[in-house]
Amino acid sequence: MFTGIITDIGTITKADQRGDLRLAITCSYDMEDVDIGASIACSGVCLTVVEKGTDWFAVDLSAETLYCTAAGHWNEGGKLNLERALKVGDELGGHIVTGHVDGVGEVETHEKEGDSHRLAISVPGAIAPFVAAKGSITIDGVSLTVNSVDDADGKTAIGLNIIPHTASVTTLGALQAGQTVNLEIDVLARYLKRMEDMRG
Repeated sequence: MFTGIITDIGTITKADQRGDLRLAITCSYDMEDVDIGASIACSGVCLTVVEKGTDWFAVDLSAETLYCTAAGHWNEGGKLNLERALKVGDELGGHIVTGHVDGVGEVETHEKEGDSHRLAISVPGAIAPFVAAKGSITIDGVSLTVNSVDDADGKTAIGLNIIPHTASVTTLGALQAGQTVNLEIDVLARYLKRMEDMRG
């Protein structure tokens, strides 16, 4: 379980295609405090630490994970938003995030708006019913508030405001039009949709 509050940006230093894809990721975490088998969210994907060093850890990505997540996230040199798993008693500063990607979105526009960044991201039709203005969504592991939802021509796009702090401590400030991102809907929306479907 996570909160969507990013605590580090990691860099992929090695991508080794074995039976699965093994990534080595450098970070600034105190790795003595990170156990083998611990969960770390990497740009919104909950992954298991399988190896570690003084300033790096390794994770394995299955074919299913690669299929379900944004293309281009797992290349050597890539930057990843990192968050360690929530501990009992930690502050829940964002919203409840599971680290399970529900779909892949595409950045339509990225514009400066004052000191902030304004993003428009298209979302798949299967996710569209789960997004609402002023609701929560996770973009590449970052907990954000949806500013607007635009349903037009059979497509749905959400508008997001990225404040300067968030842009500086995550990868979101560097996103460009055409890039894809990992999306996770609010877990409460999943249960509400399920309840609605069962009533129908």
